[in-house]
Parts: sequence; C-alpha cells; structure tokens
Amino acid sequence: MEPILIYGFPLGSSMGLVAALEWLGKPYRLCRVDMLGEMREPAYARINARHETPALITDRGQPLTESMAIARWFAAYDDARRISPDPLSPDADRMWQIMAFINTGFTGAFSPLWAALEMEPPRPALQAALREWGKEAVIERHDKLETMVGGDPYLVGDRPTLADALFIGVARWLDFHEVADPARWPKLAALRGRLEADPAVIYATALESGEKLTGSGRCRGHVPLADVIERFGA
Repeated sequence: MEPILIYGFPLGSSMGLVAALEWLGKPYRLCRVDMLGEMREPAYARINARHETPALITDRGQPLTESMAIARWFAAYDDARRISPDPLSPDADRMWQIMAFINTGFTGAFSPLWAALEMEPPRPALQAALREWGKEAVIERHDKLETMVGGDPYLVGDRPTLADALFIGVARWLDFHEVADPARWPKLAALRGRLEADPAVIYATALESGEKLTGSGRCRGHVPLADVIERFGA
C-alpha cells in the first residue's frame, strides 16, 4: 500500500513533509486533520495518544509518530536519494544535525507564543510575558540557524532535502506571530524565498488551506480521518 501522511491545519509543521513526499517522487496518500478540532477528539488517540500531527501510516500499515521518526522513515524509503544523502556521507551527518536543531530548539522556541495565543480563559499578564519570552527565544534560535546555513542554495547541497522540509513547515510561524522582519536573517530569508517558490511547497501549502491542486500526480488522494482510525488505529 501507499504510505499515508496525516498532516495538520492550520499552519502545521507537517506541511513541509507533504512537500517532501512530492520531492520523493513515489505514490502516497494524505489525510488532512483539523488540529483545533478532530485532532483533539478521543478517537484520534488511536493514531497518536499525544494528539499531535504529523503521523504516518507506513506502507506496511503501521502508525508512526514524531517528525524525526517520520523523516527517518522517508530517508529509508528514499532509495533514489532524492531527498536525503547517502546515509554514511558527511552530507547526511549535516542533514540530520540541522534537522535535530530545527525539530528541537528552533521549533520549540515558538511554544510560548502558541501557548499565549491558545490560552483559555485569557490571562493577559501571563500571555504578555509568554509573548515577550517567546519572541526573544525565536530571535535567538534564528540567529543560531543563520550561522548554520552554508553557501549552498539549500540547507544541504543544491536541491531540497528533508532538512528543508522541516524548516519550511515551521519558518512561516515567524510571520504569523509577528516576531521580526525575516530580512533580519538574509540567508534564511533567501532560503525561504527559494522554498516558497518551489512547486512542491506551493502544492503542500494549497492543500493545507483546503485548495485542490494536482501537484506532481504522485498523491493518490486523501483518506478521511475516520477511515484511517478505523483501519489502522490501535
């Protein structure tokens, strides 16, 4: 069977993994999940007990969660090495190093901003403190990632890899939370520009917004969440 990527909206980090599947060039299916609604329902725990996206149903019908674990599966599935370097190469070491940073400190820096946004009931003083703390953390993490960008067009080499997929899914949060002008980090801004103009990222972003596009044609369609839970849920 084709793997099924369960991706979230709005503004899910999983958008980048949809783009990665397009770059990978193999047949796949998708399942679009409302992170503010159906992801929080008890039934979703049968796929991910932590009620998070992304999740993957592998080609063997096994649920897999956590972005880094899903990325590792993608890399193993990438026998043509289209989105990941030779696993024993220095480029592979660099890719996983950058991905680990993006998936931990870089993504985690936004947590106070999301907590402030979603807080119910509102607590204005605490929300203001979280926003201040979060913006400082996001700026500091962007400073660090800016120093990690080399002279290649993408994070590892001359074409997008899994590292770029993880980055682009999160990078747009900078604008959403109005943290700072992206131009403050010229290397990251240039990278974002290249990725946001990429057909796979345009396609993934459109799907996230509920639009219907063709993409590369490798996507074999969307599977309703209820069907995924019924067939593959624990």
